[in-house]
Amino acid sequence: MKRRKPEMIRGARANVPVAASAMAYGSVLGVLAAQKGLSWLDMMYMNTAVFAGAAQFVMVDMWSNHLPVFEMTLAVLVINLRYLLIGASLDPLFSGRGVLHKMGMMHLVADENWAVTMSEQRTGSATTWFLFGGGVFLYLAWSSGTLIGLLGGGFITRPEEYALDFAFTAVFTALAVGLWRGKGDVIPWIVAGAAALLVHKFLPGKWYIVAGGLAGAVSAMLGPCEPVEVEEAEDVPSY
Repeated sequence: MKRRKPEMIRGARANVPVAASAMAYGSVLGVLAAQKGLSWLDMMYMNTAVFAGAAQFVMVDMWSNHLPVFEMTLAVLVINLRYLLIGASLDPLFSGRGVLHKMGMMHLVADENWAVTMSEQRTGSATTWFLFGGGVFLYLAWSSGTLIGLLGGGFITRPEEYALDFAFTAVFTALAVGLWRGKGDVIPWIVAGAAALLVHKFLPGKWYIVAGGLAGAVSAMLGPCEPVEVEEAEDVPSY
């Protein structure tokens, strides 16, 4: 119990750099939402219920007076299928935890705090509360950014002029570099990229996200296993 707060604070601090980027491209989403006529209440509900940047961009893009609920739901489902892989990768961290604990933590798992937690896990010092602390901080940064963009949407009509649209690409490039472990990652990364490019070219929608993730995961699973050096660290209890 006593370790929860320190671990949450440690997780929040570790996510400060990516949270700044999340706020930046969250503001882009807010600007687009303002142009579609969403209210701040719509935006906050979407942030809380969905909390998935790529999916929210698609939802806002599809927003209209007559909401295409089925098509929107299907598009979000496709984009968020990658969370099956993310959840599977976090299984060792949640080992022995109850269902309610897992559900409460996983709702605030985003690509950014997942990547930061996976890097921390390599030293054996990641905990579920570290993950959760990062998620809470990202949620606050993301929500702040979307509201800033929404309320100031009338002043920024072309966010690309300020390079705000590049923030999304920049943060995921940085996260990918941070997850690089060496030459053993070359083949899975190439396979994932090639699969994503092919699917993006021949299939409409966001299926390339799922295809790239699955292809890279299968490639890594079938490839030769390389032992990874892990530094010894003191056991940090997670609750």
